[in-house]
Amino acid sequence: MKQNIIGIQQVGVGIPDVQKAWTYYRKHFGMDIPIFQESAEAKLMTPYTGGKVHSRSAVLAINIKGGSGLEIWQFTSRKTEAANFEIQLGDLGIMITKIKAQDVNLAYMHLKNNAAMIIGDLHQLPDHSPCFYVKDEFGAIFQVVQGKDWFRNGEHVTGGVSGAVIGVSDIEKSMKFYGELLGYDHVLYDQTAVFDDYKNLPGGNHKMRRVLLTKKIENSGNFSKLLGTSNIELIQVLDRSPRKMFENRFWGDLGFIHLCFDVYNMKELEKNFADHGYPFTVDSSTSFDMGEAAGHFSYIEDPDGTLIEFVETYRIPILKKIGWYLDLSKRNRTKTLPDWMLSTLKFNRMKG
Repeated sequence: MKQNIIGIQQVGVGIPDVQKAWTYYRKHFGMDIPIFQESAEAKLMTPYTGGKVHSRSAVLAINIKGGSGLEIWQFTSRKTEAANFEIQLGDLGIMITKIKAQDVNLAYMHLKNNAAMIIGDLHQLPDHSPCFYVKDEFGAIFQVVQGKDWFRNGEHVTGGVSGAVIGVSDIEKSMKFYGELLGYDHVLYDQTAVFDDYKNLPGGNHKMRRVLLTKKIENSGNFSKLLGTSNIELIQVLDRSPRKMFENRFWGDLGFIHLCFDVYNMKELEKNFADHGYPFTVDSSTSFDMGEAAGHFSYIEDPDGTLIEFVETYRIPILKKIGWYLDLSKRNRTKTLPDWMLSTLKFNRMKG
């Protein structure tokens, strides 16, 4: 399958207070550059919002040091609902978002000193690299891991998002989906155990198979240097039956709601996935307009129903105060934008 998937653009997180959550992510993870801030109706998402159009407020924020973003998402037409059961590791969906750091030990001390809710102590992943876990004010769990590449220097101790941990029911089937179709085709580790670094997380005392995937060859694209390399970690619990994290709930409710990829040539992508049995379930057809950003988005479901979003970006703001936007519609999508051009995103930085 021809790859036109650049890498992870962002992870969506549903929360009940977008501004409070964004303040937290700015303070602790340096996600202080908004790509868009918008309040509107999510008209195309009715397949996942009970067949009704609901309103929402959202911010897509990044860290200029590099990495993917967080789309912070809040219902404004209804109350954000939590699961009516305790979500555990191995349940089906996105359980954890990975945040990269240049120095994991330094990040640990910084977050601890700034009253972040650290879960347990410093640990080692199966590949012996350091990690630790932190929970935000709304219960979302983040894993801070060692970063390998950086776009530019910055004052923050972490960069942006570098991946996600996804619970699956059949890891072999999911490896084909994420490997053959999404291009995460290189196995960094594949182990089965009761893992020490999971012991303080909900359900972490169960036996699991755990596979960390990355790309053998990173694709080039307009934002590839900013987004950097990324990983997808699949986990399958082996001694209990998992539940769907969003069982009887809507997309946009509490938790990690989707994994989004930066792509080009959406029409070709649509055909490729349909040919492999994964048709688009949502498609903005030609474009979306977030007021400050514009592009084309679509959704598919992974083998367990976890939502995967694709975005082909047409326009992003550089300096909103004077109406300066970067128009990508006529650029070669396979070529990386110059560093100076990507660096202009810092002009929109929000402090505090």
